[in-house]
Amino acid sequence: MIDRLAAFAGFERRADTSPLDPSWQALAPMTGYYSGLSARAAENLSTVLACTSSIATALAYVPARVYRWEGETRLEHALHPLSRLIRYGCNSAMTWCDTIEHLVADTLLTGNGLLEIERSGNGQVSGLIYHPWGMVTVQDLPSGRLRYDIGDGKGNTRRLIEGEAIHLRDRTNDGKIGVSRLSRSADTVTGVDLANRHARQFLANGANPSGVIEHPGTMTAEQRTALREQFQSRHEGAANSGRALILDGGLHWKVAQISPEDAELLETRRFGVEEIARLFQVPPPIIGDYTHNTFTNSETAGRWFATFCLAPWARKIEAEFSRSLFPSGSPYELELDLSGFLRGDPETRWNAHKIALEAGVLDADEVRQVEGWNPRTGTGARPDA
Repeated sequence: MIDRLAAFAGFERRADTSPLDPSWQALAPMTGYYSGLSARAAENLSTVLACTSSIATALAYVPARVYRWEGETRLEHALHPLSRLIRYGCNSAMTWCDTIEHLVADTLLTGNGLLEIERSGNGQVSGLIYHPWGMVTVQDLPSGRLRYDIGDGKGNTRRLIEGEAIHLRDRTNDGKIGVSRLSRSADTVTGVDLANRHARQFLANGANPSGVIEHPGTMTAEQRTALREQFQSRHEGAANSGRALILDGGLHWKVAQISPEDAELLETRRFGVEEIARLFQVPPPIIGDYTHNTFTNSETAGRWFATFCLAPWARKIEAEFSRSLFPSGSPYELELDLSGFLRGDPETRWNAHKIALEAGVLDADEVRQVEGWNPRTGTGARPDA
C-alpha cells in the first residue's frame, strides 16, 4: 500500500523506510491529519482558512529580534546572522514574514512545520528554507533522533537530520510528530463540511423547497417521466429560479413546506463557525463573525487573541528557534514582540509610553527607539551601519 501511494505521489521509497514510520502512517485512513477531511480540503471551509490565516499572518507581522545576554543585561544583537535573515529575507525567494507565515500555517493544518537550516562555511546560519510537510517523510532513528527525507515531486529526495532543520509541531502523541487539531476533532470538522455541502445543494436547487404536482387522474409512466424531465430542465437550479410555471391538463402545483432541518441550516452553519474557531482558540470577531459582537467585546477579543492564542505559539517558535539555531548554553535568544500589535492602535500605544515615562521605566530616547525614531541625543546611526 505504501509503495503504491509513494509511486502515485512521485516519490521513491527508500529501502530503509520503516512501515511504522509515523509520516507514512499519517497517510492511512482515519489517522494523522487525513482523519476525516484532509488538511488541504479543510481549507475549503472559510473558518479554517480564516483561523489559519489570522494566526499565521499575525505571528509573521510582529517584530522579531535577536537578543544577547551579557550578565544580567539583555541587548539587541542586530549583527547576528539570524537578525540579518529577519531584516533582509530568509532566502532569495521568501522574506522572514513569508517564511514564518508558511511555517505556522503548515503547523496549524498538519500539526507539523519544517524549515531547513542553511549554514555557511563557519557554521553560522545563512538561510532558512521552507518545505511543505506533505513532501516530508520522517523516520525515528535508533539514536532517538528524527530524520527528514524531503521530496521535490520529481522523484528526488534530500535527507536532513535534527540540527539541520527547525521542526515546529502542535501537541503530539509520541513527543516527536505533531497531530493537527483538524485530526483530533475530525468529527467536528466533517460535520461543518457536511452542513456546507447541504447548503450548497440547497442553493443549487434554487434555494426553494420541493413541491408536488397534482394530477386529477392517472398518468402513464411515460407521461410522468416526460413531465419530470421538462420540469427539471426549466425550473430546477438557481439559474432557473423565478421562472413562471405554466401547467395545463388539470395539473396543479402545491408547494411543500420547508423542513425544520432546512430552516435551521443557517443556524447550524453559524454554530459551525464557532466550533472551528474554538478548535484554533480564535475569538469569532477576529475571523469576521460579528453575530454576538459589540464594541466592548470586540476590543476584549483582540486582547484575548494575543494573550491566549498568539502568545503560546510565539513562545513555541522562540523556543524551537533557540533550540535549533543556537548552541546549548548560548547567550542568544529570539523574541517575537507581541506589543507590535499596538502599531495599529496609536492611542493605546502612546498612553502606554506615557505611563512608562511617568513611572521611570523608559526615558524619552527609549520611547523614540521603540517608535523607530532616532534618539535626540545621539547621531542616529543604525547599529549595523
